[in-house]
Amino acid sequence: MNDQINDFIHYLIVEKGLAKNTIQSYRRDLTNYTEFLQGQLNMPDWNSVSRSHIMQFLSSLKNEGKSSRTIARHIASIRSFHHFLLIDKVTDDDPTVHIETPQAEMKLPKVLNLDEVEKLLNAPDTSKPLGIRDKAMLELMYATGMRVSELIGLSLNDTHLSLGFVRCIGKGSKERIIPIGQMAIRALDLYLKEGRPKLVNSKNRSDYLFLNHHGRPLSRQGFWKILKQTATKAGITKELTPHTLRHSFATHLLENGADLRSVQEMLGHADISTTQIYTHVTKTRLKDVYSQFHPRARSKFNE
Repeated sequence: MNDQINDFIHYLIVEKGLAKNTIQSYRRDLTNYTEFLQGQLNMPDWNSVSRSHIMQFLSSLKNEGKSSRTIARHIASIRSFHHFLLIDKVTDDDPTVHIETPQAEMKLPKVLNLDEVEKLLNAPDTSKPLGIRDKAMLELMYATGMRVSELIGLSLNDTHLSLGFVRCIGKGSKERIIPIGQMAIRALDLYLKEGRPKLVNSKNRSDYLFLNHHGRPLSRQGFWKILKQTATKAGITKELTPHTLRHSFATHLLENGADLRSVQEMLGHADISTTQIYTHVTKTRLKDVYSQFHPRARSKFNE
């Protein structure tokens, strides 16, 4: 049964051109699915799998405390896989046809306020090469809303400071051009002139934009560690992830009048419904401001 999963993963890579992280997600979901079918139900082959078997697997995920979002992702992976098996004539029918996807609960993304953003971006020590690099990375992430995988994947040729934009490759290997403001341009210019040259390894030169202290490309884990350390230095106590800057970028743009379509394009969202969650964030914040500052927002009887 694992051979068909490998064939499917090969199909996703070669014909669909999906991003590395998406491929890993498919493989992880389908590995969990296969282990359940073989370990718990003793399934001999894919043609023996029925709707009830899939429902048992989904029930096991729910019993493990998996969120509806995680279960919905598993269903999407399983549905795509069984459709592939049917098209490839490995199976005679598709057992996922009448399986409904659970409604995922909407979780509003956590964002930093403007004061917290200012503290975070000013925290790196720009008297040192690594501090210059950290400042440039954080400024660029907040200026563009890039994913961390997109940020660390940038090459020297992807930045066009004189024109004020950066080119990045997003999910599905899709290219997008994102404008950047003067603060990010200045931080990147300083990094390219005074930070990066001191980090370059003369024996093993790299074209990646952001390098670690060994002169090698920065990793996701490396950026995460830098972000945590910088947040602590800035005195930010709320939960902070690389995606928090992306969420803050989108929310602050919409709060200041940007249209949803432009934000969607800059974020690289294929569907505008994904971007619309940020409108809920701005509405929630507006309600909080109203409740706090309007003189008649609260009843005196409740005080």
